[in-house]
Amino acid sequence: MSENIIGYKINGEIVDTQSNKDGSGEAIEFDNSKEALDIIRHSTAHLMAQAIKELYPDAKFFVGPVVEEGFYYDFRTSQKIGEEDLKKIEKKMKELVKKKYEISKYEISKDEAIEKFADDDLKQAVLKNIPSDSVSIYKQGDFEDLCRGPHVPNTRLLHNFKLTRVAGAYLGGDENAEMLTRIYGIAFADKEALKAHIKMLEEAKKRDHRKVGSEMELFMFNDEAGAGLPFWMPKGARLRSKLENMLFKAHRKRGYEPVRGPEILKADMWRTSGHYACYGENMYLTEIDGQEYGIKPMNCIGHILIYKQSVKSYRDLPLKYFEYGVVHRHEKSGVLHGLLRVREFTQDDAHIFCTPQQIKSVVLEVVEFVDAVMKKFGFEYSMEISTKPDKAIGDDEVWEIATQALKDALDENNLSYGIDEGGGAFYGPKIDIKITDAIGRKWQCGTIQVDFNLPERFDVEYVAEDNQRKRPVMIHRAILGSFERFIAILTEHYAGEFPLFVAPTQVIFVPISESHQAYCKELSNELMDLDIDCEIYDKNDSLNKRIRLAEKQRVPYVVIVGDAEVANCSVAIRDRRKKEQYNLTKDEFMLQLKQQLQEGKI
Repeated sequence: MSENIIGYKINGEIVDTQSNKDGSGEAIEFDNSKEALDIIRHSTAHLMAQAIKELYPDAKFFVGPVVEEGFYYDFRTSQKIGEEDLKKIEKKMKELVKKKYEISKYEISKDEAIEKFADDDLKQAVLKNIPSDSVSIYKQGDFEDLCRGPHVPNTRLLHNFKLTRVAGAYLGGDENAEMLTRIYGIAFADKEALKAHIKMLEEAKKRDHRKVGSEMELFMFNDEAGAGLPFWMPKGARLRSKLENMLFKAHRKRGYEPVRGPEILKADMWRTSGHYACYGENMYLTEIDGQEYGIKPMNCIGHILIYKQSVKSYRDLPLKYFEYGVVHRHEKSGVLHGLLRVREFTQDDAHIFCTPQQIKSVVLEVVEFVDAVMKKFGFEYSMEISTKPDKAIGDDEVWEIATQALKDALDENNLSYGIDEGGGAFYGPKIDIKITDAIGRKWQCGTIQVDFNLPERFDVEYVAEDNQRKRPVMIHRAILGSFERFIAILTEHYAGEFPLFVAPTQVIFVPISESHQAYCKELSNELMDLDIDCEIYDKNDSLNKRIRLAEKQRVPYVVIVGDAEVANCSVAIRDRRKKEQYNLTKDEFMLQLKQQLQEGKI
């Protein structure tokens, strides 16, 4: 067996060399492939836990999984651990790497494990969630832990890692349970990949939408009002309005009809849809006049009821409804994160009612729409088909038909995609759109979901060509996902340097003296008629200070106005996007702005 092999892929499952002694299956070598990184990062999590145990002997460990951004471990210790302690833990990890501990695996019965870890309540909590009668334990030096694996064969391979942050995490994700310490980290096969990732993290810190959003006064949160509830400040509301208007026109061009449903419905509606049973813990419920109501977590039911208001013919299909629907979901406080994870948000939601024969063409039309939007903002993207989850409604046969319809639509048009087993919505399979931003990070945004179940549950029909009543297919679709999340991603993608067509403030005028203010006001009024948002910096500060303040606002254009500009009907421009200074006549500037606004058309 090659020393470079750290695992094998057998029937889609990754196993390590400790579990697969005969070397069967597809070899996984020590590199930066996804399969290899999963093994490397899982092993580095255990290395970190071993170091923590040596530094803090009373530490007890819960779980330490691999996640998309690296790995983490949840644990308890009597000592407070902060960001300043990460260097010390890293140093101890490097010492352990040099000792070249073999990582071995052995199995015992679950009953033996319960007895072995009788004094460790966190291990008992882990064991409660293990359904099998036997468990595996991985050991390196004096450290061992319950784990399914896979792991590298020796700690000597684990040189390239970085601990990134300390956080709190509720035991088992239960807000009523105790708070454990969680340390996140990242690991790679080589130093170059680690350096590149650290550089990306540093850049991401500068671009953090919470930091940039605060500096630009886009949005805010208020603890007294409630966690996860964003407030849009004037500049943020302008940015959001521009994005909404762009999308509204693009929907109408593609034959979508705007609708709007109420934000609260009787709980019986949510019982019929399956949300109550499958999504109830994420809903906000209340009582009105002795009846239970649910605040909507999704917009589907409203669109179904609008569809059912009148009889539909096959000639009406596909019928496309869209809504900027405000929804509320009970997210646990530990996962709330700026605009990326909130409790109230607005989806750019649409539901398309079509015949089974129209699924392919509808899905491809939506993919074209996605492509147009993502290209407009310079995003590359990939697609992933998510299949039936454990908690779902509907027969397996219906799920298979719906899933195959998505695959056929993409396959027949040579569109590549991945598979996320078990990642579908509870009512149907979906295509998830994952975008890549300017610094290489991937984000989940839009989704296309094929649903045979809700039309059945709500007895949705259309009159077919043979005059028989038949069941339409319902396609759930969001392109941005939500305005909140997409604006957070957009802010980090552009580091606040938004293109003119969505920039919250597009032009700032700086009059050199009071005598130039009237011309600035005249220009500002003309630009407002073009839907260009302007500000005039005419406060009683020095000219240099006003220019500095204007440029800090990340606006596309800062326009300086003095005697020459007033006399010649011109403008002196500081173009932040091109990083150039130049002069234009007023008419030339207006034409340039009109052309740049046109770039926002989808």
